[in-house]
Amino acid sequence: MRTWLTERFGIGVPVVGAPMAGVGAGRLAAAVSAAGALGMIGVPSAATAEWIAEQAAIAGGDGRPYGIGLLAWTLDGDPARLDAVLDARPSLVSVSFGPYAGPVERLRRAGITVVTQAGTTDEARAAERAGVDAVVARGSEAGGHGRGDVATLPLLQSVLDEVRIPVLAAGGVATARGLAAVLAAGAAGAWVGTAFMGCVETALPDAATGRVLAAGETDTAYGRVFDVVQRLAWPPEYGGRALRNAFFDRWAGREEELASDEEARAELEAARRSGDYDTAYVYAGQAVGMVRRRRTAAEVVAGFAEAERLLRRFAT
Repeated sequence: MRTWLTERFGIGVPVVGAPMAGVGAGRLAAAVSAAGALGMIGVPSAATAEWIAEQAAIAGGDGRPYGIGLLAWTLDGDPARLDAVLDARPSLVSVSFGPYAGPVERLRRAGITVVTQAGTTDEARAAERAGVDAVVARGSEAGGHGRGDVATLPLLQSVLDEVRIPVLAAGGVATARGLAAVLAAGAAGAWVGTAFMGCVETALPDAATGRVLAAGETDTAYGRVFDVVQRLAWPPEYGGRALRNAFFDRWAGREEELASDEEARAELEAARRSGDYDTAYVYAGQAVGMVRRRRTAAEVVAGFAEAERLLRRFAT
């Protein structure tokens, strides 16, 4: 399979392991890249420059390409994270969810390929104007943070028609069939997170992985509950899709009240420490029902490689 993504980075499978904060650090990124796709490090909002340098050394230790994902809203007024990324010189950097024009300019001046995630066609057009090398059309099925407005296939079709830069598809792509579908539509590859959440190389606690493996396709919910309770400064248009639990159900629709409830905040923090996922969160997309057992990243990537056979079959 030859696409802009495979040619740009010299990889064999047109899949990017999406940057998942708290899930995908250097070990997972290295494993995805070693398997022939492109692994990424997800930088948490509280990560230090030292943490970025440590994880980048792990991800890039064998010389293969890898990427780093940054949250744009965390960079304003704190240049240390971006400086650490520039020092690491990954092959790819994504800067999403907030003002990203300044970081994009610095990264491109350094010769680093830059992408951003877009949840609407207007966001994709703006990304192209800002000078990114490619845009990720991120549908509402995707796990973690982003817009919840448009599903992947409608968004992908619209974005492909409206921009001239390469487009990657995110949201709901968890198997070779999904990869074949977005490639056939014209995407340069898939931006995949949830499919890697059962991998042995993730940073997830065992209890959280167990929740992922037990979840079905209808067991996620989208909203801002977990950000509000932690007082995180996420732009309000970007909610998060996570496994539905009792804490989410109790507070969904009561976010204004939750924003000042210190008991609820303490409850969540205690649950995170103890691994109580009836209260603590596990971000995952609607494809979670297809993640049924522990696997290595190499096994997941090998499964995606079957898309080439499917595309040949469909072409005959």
